[in-house]
Amino acid sequence: MTYSPISRRGFMRTGLASGAILAGTASVRATDAASDGFSYEVTRTEDEWKAMLSDADYKILRGGSTELPKTSPLWQETANGSYACKGCDLHTYDATWKVSLDKGWAFFHHSVPNSVLTDIDGLVPEYGSDMNNDGPGAMMEAHCRRCGSHLGHIVIADGMLLHCINGSSLNFTPADA
Repeated sequence: MTYSPISRRGFMRTGLASGAILAGTASVRATDAASDGFSYEVTRTEDEWKAMLSDADYKILRGGSTELPKTSPLWQETANGSYACKGCDLHTYDATWKVSLDKGWAFFHHSVPNSVLTDIDGLVPEYGSDMNNDGPGAMMEAHCRRCGSHLGHIVIADGMLLHCINGSSLNFTPADA
């Protein structure tokens, strides 16, 4: 086997791609933000969050739960438009990046730049994870960068690395609205 030296252009491309991956994986959990010295732009008391969100939405956005599959109409939304965090209305996803999968959640190739932070989530029973089986272990969690709300997870689905997002975490605005 022969090896060819990497060109300067190839080196720069690899370096930029690596930097983009690392920059895109800033990690901070909403509940740990204060202890990590991280400040979100939008902060509310727990009572304020509970007053603005339904109980189910609160469990997802602030508690990190996952909605049951096919319970939000956004999983099958196909109209052109934009998706914003339900916690602070930050534009986080765009319909042009949406992937239609019959799994029951909204899937996107990527988020709007500088809108999503990631963290490591524990076992997610809704995805078949528990300590007694060989299902998926810890997962990469997606959070709103402005308010820290839990949006969903970054997963491999149908051979693609995708953002698997709870419809309950988003507000959809059609392009013609």
